[in-house]
Amino acid sequence: MKAQIIATTGLALVLAGCATIQDSAMETAAEETVTVAIPEATGYFAQDSALPFLAPDFTSISDDDYKPAFEQAMAINAAEIEAIKTNSAVPSFDNTIVALETSGRMLGRVANVFFALTGANTNDTLDAVQAEMGPKLSQHFDAITLDPVLFARVKAVYDQRRSLGLQGEDLKLLEETYDGMVHAGALLTEVQKDEVKAINSQLSELTTEFSQKVRAATVDNALVVDSREELAGLSGSEIDAAAKLAADKGMEGKFAIALQNTTQQPLLPNLDNRATREKMFKLSYERSIKGDDNDTRALLARIAHLRARKAALFGLPDWASYVMYDRMAKNPKTALDFMEAMVPALAETQRREAAVLNAQIEADGGDYDVKPWDWYRYANKVKAERYQLDEDKMKEYFVLDRVLEDGIFYAANKLYGLTFRKRTDLPVYHPDVTTYTVYDTDGSELGIFYFDPFQRPSKRGGAWMSNFVSQSHLYGTKPVIYNVLNIPKAADGEVQLVDFDNVNTLFHEFGHALHGFFADQKYESLSGTATARDFVEYPSQVNEVWATYPEVLRNYAKHYRTGETIPSELVEKIEAAGKFNQGYDFGEVVEAALLDMKWHALSPEQAAAIKTAADVDAFERSALEDLGLEVGLVPPRYRSSYFNHIFSSPTGYSSGYYSYLWTEMLDRDSRKWFMDNGGLTRANGDHYRKHVLSRGGTMDYFEMFRNFAGREPDVTPMLEARGLTGDGK
Repeated sequence: MKAQIIATTGLALVLAGCATIQDSAMETAAEETVTVAIPEATGYFAQDSALPFLAPDFTSISDDDYKPAFEQAMAINAAEIEAIKTNSAVPSFDNTIVALETSGRMLGRVANVFFALTGANTNDTLDAVQAEMGPKLSQHFDAITLDPVLFARVKAVYDQRRSLGLQGEDLKLLEETYDGMVHAGALLTEVQKDEVKAINSQLSELTTEFSQKVRAATVDNALVVDSREELAGLSGSEIDAAAKLAADKGMEGKFAIALQNTTQQPLLPNLDNRATREKMFKLSYERSIKGDDNDTRALLARIAHLRARKAALFGLPDWASYVMYDRMAKNPKTALDFMEAMVPALAETQRREAAVLNAQIEADGGDYDVKPWDWYRYANKVKAERYQLDEDKMKEYFVLDRVLEDGIFYAANKLYGLTFRKRTDLPVYHPDVTTYTVYDTDGSELGIFYFDPFQRPSKRGGAWMSNFVSQSHLYGTKPVIYNVLNIPKAADGEVQLVDFDNVNTLFHEFGHALHGFFADQKYESLSGTATARDFVEYPSQVNEVWATYPEVLRNYAKHYRTGETIPSELVEKIEAAGKFNQGYDFGEVVEAALLDMKWHALSPEQAAAIKTAADVDAFERSALEDLGLEVGLVPPRYRSSYFNHIFSSPTGYSSGYYSYLWTEMLDRDSRKWFMDNGGLTRANGDHYRKHVLSRGGTMDYFEMFRNFAGREPDVTPMLEARGLTGDGK
């Protein structure tokens, strides 16, 4: 999935904050027009990179460059805004709206690189810069967007929009600018504005601290055992990798397995020793609730309270109502109704599957009921027996490089005519990163793709896509895009295999990349993945369908030793098995999404009552129990205390984790459209590119979907795919 850590350029600066209108503000500015001197930019970020596509030159950037670059870029941006405010000419689309869009370019260059590194390859220096600059950036954006003179100019243009003859992107940019400023606080009183500023600054500090604590807790709580026997069930190379990690941590002779960001852990099902499984699960589930320096509970309670207070300033009942104003779903009720409608069938699936797993445990001679640390182990056994599907054997057909080049790139070629050339001349931020030039169907250069697949301590958990450079016809820029994942790296000399979950993740993240590469917008603020939170995951999920499409699968899924193509019957088993274990696979996501909504449906008074670690635990426990799902067996994909999606940035995915479910509805319905119309064809790819992937944030999302599919979205294909319309077999 794309991580929008901070809005940095042009219109995005406006959307990040707020302003207040005063009747005389614009007239006063016109009377006091002054010539504004723009400070001269210096240093690496003073101008666009000289590398192809303006790609960052990491050989010319040091960690010490970022702080002065941020400070200088903010000063330049402030002067640019002052020039807009003091322009004596009557406010116009060009001198106000486009001028805002084109401001802050240096700040964008700095932030695009800096936040890529703090996500994927951070260190103590960068963490310290982020902690210091986060509040300053928040204050900088507030100073712009809370300015009454600036908003008066924007409003003057907006009020005459019908007579200006604006169309298409121009009109959309104007509307987004005005709506974003109003949403951020343009109509608040001066007292309310001051409180918004204070809250924004505090949220910037607290969410940065939350992210850093979660990363530290994830690293510190690696599973550590004394003997190879405790890791029985893992492969020899996996145990060797565990020995190496322990040695790297200064624990020679021991074995360590790093945690990933999710509650469940990839290697846990393979562990024969139940005590080791339980230990690993609890290390994951309790990583940030140990009462130590990395305990995040009091921190997240403060974040939730501040968000509720901010929403109240806008006359809204809760944070969810505040942030969902521009979503496809529009309001919390729509999202909640959508999710809660699935709960009865999901709860029944969980109970049914738990009974199946308990029967399997009994058949294996166990005298215990299934627990979360047992679930996937026995689910895999049932799959192996019911579908003759061996997860470890299946993994042998998925070599990382082949998945990327012979699978993902192959599908992109068949659908869209894209071709790719690996290059070695571009500097990268870590030796594991590789780069490719992407060519369009006519042979022209479309952009640059960076691929960063492996887990490491300097990288936050999860997988994401973002841009170093965004597409814009106004600037003449083409996209420079990166995909980041957290695949455990094979031991030196071992073939890099990936499990099928990671295969899906690879296709998913490249779906985001395609959304960025096919951007065809004039304005960067509307370009590519600059869409609503509950729409942006849709194109990425659609791209997952090609992971098991027979023609694509035959091209990349070849046994790492024999070169044998994956047998068709194994593919059929993968697809059949996909409907089993939805009680957990789907349940943990639904629970996380509903937990997110519970936190962000709190009033200020309710949020204020949750202060201590014990309060957080009690609220989380009550919220999960109220869902009516088997949360004791199926905990949420992320517990509140390490839920980075919703607590590690001032907005992020807060009140938005439901997006993965909402967009899955669009995705599954779109997959049906593809299959009904011939599958993997250029005609289908070109149609999807024209009506969805190239549209960015320029139009109504329901209209976009109707233009593609010819009808409204239907939830039925998703329920069928998840096995929630029958017995799940």
